[in-house]
Amino acid sequence: MRQNNAAYGCEDVTPRGFVSLMDLYENNYIRLRKLLPDVNKIDSAIISRVPEHLDLYLNIIERSKFTTTLYLSYCFPTEHGLKMEPNLKIRIYHDAQLAEVMAGHLHHGRLVLDDLPADALKEKWQLNRFLNKWLGYCLKQGHSFAAIAPVPIVNFQQGNKA
Repeated sequence: MRQNNAAYGCEDVTPRGFVSLMDLYENNYIRLRKLLPDVNKIDSAIISRVPEHLDLYLNIIERSKFTTTLYLSYCFPTEHGLKMEPNLKIRIYHDAQLAEVMAGHLHHGRLVLDDLPADALKEKWQLNRFLNKWLGYCLKQGHSFAAIAPVPIVNFQQGNKA
């Protein structure tokens, strides 16, 4: 885990405890389901395009009976290829109806939170609060992965190059 002093909008989060974090996971699940009504209809990768807004990329990396793990990000061209930002790794718990950020690359790579330990309450609060606000923003813009034909895109797991 690498963390610099780069602000990204949720650095003021004060963890309120595990139960409240679970409530945030539930709210993230509800917003994610609005954005992605049927995750089972997506094979691997898909893009949501809204005129005059950034494209939103979703890449499913793992499925099991009770969970789906995916990356959600914008994609920016750079001189070295493509950069995925904020590049959040999200696990959806279908049976519990929760969605948790497992890892994140934020603020142009200056904030990298990978492989969070189970007791990293503050970092989990920051990432999941960011996800909650970002999903609300994406929904307000009109993004949706419902009834979109899959688009072949490059794999953007674990970082920023495509």
